[in-house]
Amino acid sequence: MSLLIIVLNILLPPLAVFLEHGLSTVFLINLVLTMIFWLPGVIHAFVVN
Repeated sequence: MSLLIIVLNILLPPLAVFLEHGLSTVFLINLVLTMIFWLPGVIHAFVVN
C-alpha cells in the first residue's frame, strides 16, 4: 500500500477506494459509510485496500 493511498484512506476514503477498485459496489458501500459517519468509511477503506 502506497503512502498516497494511506493518506487518502484517512482524508478521503471514497476517493481511495475509487482509485483502487473503480466505480463498483465496494465504492458505493464506502461512500454510504462515509456519508453516515466518517470513521466507518475510513475503516472500510483500510480493509478493502
